[in-house]
Amino acid sequence: MTERFTPYAYRADSGFETGQDLSGYDVEATDGSIGSIDDASEEVDAHYVVVDTGPWIFGKKVMLPAGTINRIDHADKKVFLDRTKDQVKASPEYDEDAHRRPEYRDEVGSYYDRTYQA
Repeated sequence: MTERFTPYAYRADSGFETGQDLSGYDVEATDGSIGSIDDASEEVDAHYVVVDTGPWIFGKKVMLPAGTINRIDHADKKVFLDRTKDQVKASPEYDEDAHRRPEYRDEVGSYYDRTYQA
């Protein structure tokens, strides 16, 4: 049975702990490092992280719905995604002014829903 992708909810087995500040955690795509978490939201039905990609994408930030997080290693302060670097790079451009709006979250969530493979 294929698991349903829920963009803005952490997976039950991801290691997410309510109230845990993920800021500063390194982020690993399936094929390598993409940066570190700059900000994390725990809004109801809208969990996501904002990743500063540093020199990887020339200082660009990306918003990753919590559903893209496969696993969190609190001891090493690392977050592991279920997406490749190219999939993250091709995601909708991060908009600091719009990232809290439902329309923008829907756009980002839809992109990652299309790229999900159980």
